Amino acid sequence: MKELKEGDKAPAIKAKNQNGEVIQLKDFTGKKVILYFYPKDNTPGCTTEACNFRDNYQSLLKDGYEILGVSIDNEQSHQKFISKFELPFNLLADEDKKIVEDYGVWVEKNMYGKKYMGTARTTFIIDEKGIIKYIIKKVDNQNASQQIRDLAK
Repeated sequence: MKELKEGDKAPAIKAKNQNGEVIQLKDFTGKKVILYFYPKDNTPGCTTEACNFRDNYQSLLKDGYEILGVSIDNEQSHQKFISKFELPFNLLADEDKKIVEDYGVWVEKNMYGKKYMGTARTTFIIDEKGIIKYIIKKVDNQNASQQIRDLAK
């Protein structure tokens, strides 16, 4: 799998959200999409990032963005995460790891000397035509929305 770059066409997405509804990236043609990948529901960094998007959701909508979060957690896990933190956007369940692999974010990680496969926290900003405009590999969980705004200036 070649690494995605800014300017590439965003790979197609078809996955179920927290309610079992099928969501496709092409459903958002004509809108800018913040597609953010995170390792796991209800973990400290992932919660901080999700809550930053929640707290800035209305202003991001005003700026023309839709937000889609993706992790390999299942729909029930996403439902609990959304309910606990009142998240107003869709979380996609990528249990078969197709999306994380298509976007090149399923990588070998290393924690305390132990190697394992996991999701690299990464945000893709996709334009109205489905083209990757920006890729944020060093996500600042507490300021994720501001990172996007800074790029859009």
